[in-house]
Amino acid sequence: MCGIFFSLSTRNTQPNQETRTLLEKRGPDSTHTHTVCREVKTQDAVSQPPQHLTFISTVLSLRGDHVYSQPLIDSATQSVLCWNGEAWKIAGETVSGNDTERVFNLFLQAVGDDCKDAPHKLAEAVATISGPFAFVFYDAVNGRLFFSRDCLGRRSLLQGFEEDGSLRISSLCDGSPSALFEEVGFAGIYMINLDVYQDASAAPKGQYKIEVLPWSSAPAPPAGHIKNPIPPMNMSVPRETPPALTLDTPSVKELEARLRQSLELRIRGVPEPPGYVSGRSAKVAVLFSGGLDCTILARLSHDILPINEPIDLLNVAFENPRVTAAANLNSKQQTSSSPSPTSAYEACPDRITGRSAFTELQQACPGRTWRFIAIDIPYTETLSHRDLVKRLMRPHNTEMDLSIACALYFASRGQGTSHIPKADPEPYTTSARVLLSGLGADELFAGYGRHGIAFNRSGFEGLVSEINLDVSRLGQRNLGRDDRVLCHWGRETRFPYLDEDFVAWVLRAPVWEKCGFGLPELSDSDPEIRTIATLDREKMALRLVALRLGLQSVAREKKRAIQFGARTAKMEKGRTKGTDTLT
Repeated sequence: MCGIFFSLSTRNTQPNQETRTLLEKRGPDSTHTHTVCREVKTQDAVSQPPQHLTFISTVLSLRGDHVYSQPLIDSATQSVLCWNGEAWKIAGETVSGNDTERVFNLFLQAVGDDCKDAPHKLAEAVATISGPFAFVFYDAVNGRLFFSRDCLGRRSLLQGFEEDGSLRISSLCDGSPSALFEEVGFAGIYMINLDVYQDASAAPKGQYKIEVLPWSSAPAPPAGHIKNPIPPMNMSVPRETPPALTLDTPSVKELEARLRQSLELRIRGVPEPPGYVSGRSAKVAVLFSGGLDCTILARLSHDILPINEPIDLLNVAFENPRVTAAANLNSKQQTSSSPSPTSAYEACPDRITGRSAFTELQQACPGRTWRFIAIDIPYTETLSHRDLVKRLMRPHNTEMDLSIACALYFASRGQGTSHIPKADPEPYTTSARVLLSGLGADELFAGYGRHGIAFNRSGFEGLVSEINLDVSRLGQRNLGRDDRVLCHWGRETRFPYLDEDFVAWVLRAPVWEKCGFGLPELSDSDPEIRTIATLDREKMALRLVALRLGLQSVAREKKRAIQFGARTAKMEKGRTKGTDTLT
């Protein structure tokens, strides 16, 4: 995980100290600045002021045997790369060791000295990268600037124009009042020809024209387009009732295998974090509500990681004053002989399911040290961090954004009370710098209540349309915001359900192999069949994977939004809407 700041201006522009500090929180292992003063080569020989290009990179080192500082600068051409990402594969080949230098060499080879084809070759090179990324690349040979996010938008990158036309690109919003940032789209690769100025009237946002080299999901992309690794969704609907899903259905078995492959890429070879103690410290932690998606990841991690490595389960619960007030009122109405109410934290829905899933993981994997981290956040602490959370999640600015961001912010801090069987609870902060998230499973496998509503209203046609809509807007709605918040503590969150190969396989599969809507009801004296018959229709395929992994109770868990499970929603007013804009 890294932080990126880039400025293109007629003056030497630097971020303010607050922004620089936040970038360093994302990348605590290295910080470097590189500047370029570039004379403009205009075709009409009109004199233009020199361009100042400022590159700042902060690095969280998680690949290779040492810290690879950025920005990377090619000594021969003076081209520059700021890279924030994980190239798990390039052209289908798994990347071992550090990926940043591999990506830089890939880009340098693509642009070469062929000015005419350089943009398209660079875009084709980007399309061969499998993994989450955001980057800024300066092609000094051809005088072009490229920047982009991956096709799912899993890494944050924002852009903003100053009043004088200066361009800023950053992993998070600059705090200066004149910077109006917006998310960089994930429609393709963005390019600026640095030798072409535009009149302000022709480019009202600035003096540089931003061109896009777009992704295309077509089997044979049209000219000027780059093949998107994410294919169109299979929109087919069954002509007759599809067969029921069981533990032995081939697609269920393949789902488990493919998810395991995605996870293995993300947790194999994680380097030892600072202060690592073998057998005691964790390299990997799970953002853990005890729900279906995250518990499956925890259970599969057990099969992949060495048995002597602890796995931390980060479970966050908040003191919500509205809920607490209601609980106190109810307790006063009880008789004196009634038991005392459960603590505000232990009563949180995600704490209840988290502890239950923790117990089931211990039973399914008895040789593993599972460390349950109870992260309890008093209301006063929520208030003291709220302005910073708002700052990090910008430009998102709604009540729902804030309630989700608060939960992710404190969960990724990883600071709470450690619970291990046969040991006393003690204060603890996770050593893990790699966090696992189950994000993406609900969108891919129809896990939201609205998916059932769509099926009841419009059958399979409505269901596939709803899933397709959710997948198409993943990056726009969630991922940039989540990246800015989660990475504040110098940890990197990885999303196994959003691996390109995994997503492509799921999207190609027919909808009836993902969920149980419209499938025949099962009734049999066989205990296994009776168990399957009790499962919810949402995410049926994943529920069957959970059963295959020995997670009987987890397979029955219902979907619960994080802001309600951790109780970050509606802390002060009960009638607020998630879409309400924050003041």
